[in-house]
Amino acid sequence: MSRTAIPVSILYSTTGPYAALGRDAVDGAMAAIAEVNTDPASRFSIVATIDDPCGRAEDYAILAEAAIRERKCRHIIGTITSWSRKDVLPVAERHGALLWYAFPYEGFEASDSAIYLGACPNQHLLPLFDHVLPRFGRRAFIVGSNYIWGWEISRIARERMEASGGQVVSDRYVPLGSIEVDHLITEIRQKKPDFILSNLVGQSAAAFIAAYGDDRENATDAPPIIACNMSESDLEGLAPSARRGHLSTSIYFDRLETPENRAFKARMAERHGSGRRITTPFFSAYMAMSILTRAISDAGTDAPDAIRKVVTARSFDTPAGPIRIDRKTHHAALRPHLGLSDETGGFALVESAEDAIVADPFLVRVGIRADPPVVPAALKVVK
Repeated sequence: MSRTAIPVSILYSTTGPYAALGRDAVDGAMAAIAEVNTDPASRFSIVATIDDPCGRAEDYAILAEAAIRERKCRHIIGTITSWSRKDVLPVAERHGALLWYAFPYEGFEASDSAIYLGACPNQHLLPLFDHVLPRFGRRAFIVGSNYIWGWEISRIARERMEASGGQVVSDRYVPLGSIEVDHLITEIRQKKPDFILSNLVGQSAAAFIAAYGDDRENATDAPPIIACNMSESDLEGLAPSARRGHLSTSIYFDRLETPENRAFKARMAERHGSGRRITTPFFSAYMAMSILTRAISDAGTDAPDAIRKVVTARSFDTPAGPIRIDRKTHHAALRPHLGLSDETGGFALVESAEDAIVADPFLVRVGIRADPPVVPAALKVVK
């Protein structure tokens, strides 16, 4: 049986300031491609174009344009930062292509030329604060990478804190990729917040976690770091003492105990070896590519208009549970989990949402300023 070859662009930075995230994402996307390409029943194969923008925002649009115009890719699996997503999205819109974006972001966006498979604030930050504020206190130190994600998550967090009678004691930013973080550690020691919200990305996040780990070894009351984007990738290579005790929310953790995730990890062990931990970036890109290939199979074409109709009309099983994508916003309903990191760099699940939470990217249904419950409603303790 002859197969139709379908070109797809894989656009992640595998070098540069957040290279570890990009390498894991490429591995995840390629794992999904391998599954369809080795399936004897598949009527098509995916021909992947892998481009590395090296973390330079100005290169994303150039590479996306080349993939669409020169290699006839109608789908782009890629981008991690909101900076790069916002550079690629106009290219996809201009050429009628689809961008598959699978990382947590700040919301306040929707496009017919994007499929949003990453969590937005009502699926990450607000459930996280519902857990943290009643338990840890209401004085926050916020630090973020100096671009859209850091700015907007800080803004929403500040509104949430002030509505609950809390206070942001400091709101600091560092250039994307910077590892100069000692001044942040000094200020945290002086301000003594109840918790630290980190919106740092890539090597900046790793450097901050490492420096904070060194500092808290000499402290008895060091506040926890919490995050909406911390994954196993950020803790790789750090000292065991620096890895432990951080609280992160995500739609996927390696230790998610479901039959679907156990089967997924078994398949990935065959491909990568049993020692490979499945990180959140790996899963996210795998999920995006897997949903795309199933939609192509259903539609019988990779035409973006046909794919949009398929992905917004049915549910897709994934290792993190079934995924449905809203017809109007193109955002996925997602089930957030809360994980506590340990010395191995993995996350033990602390709480999980009862069900998937419908995305509210513009926060029109879920108010930012509502006071968090005394006992969190969105998440439940994992038994």
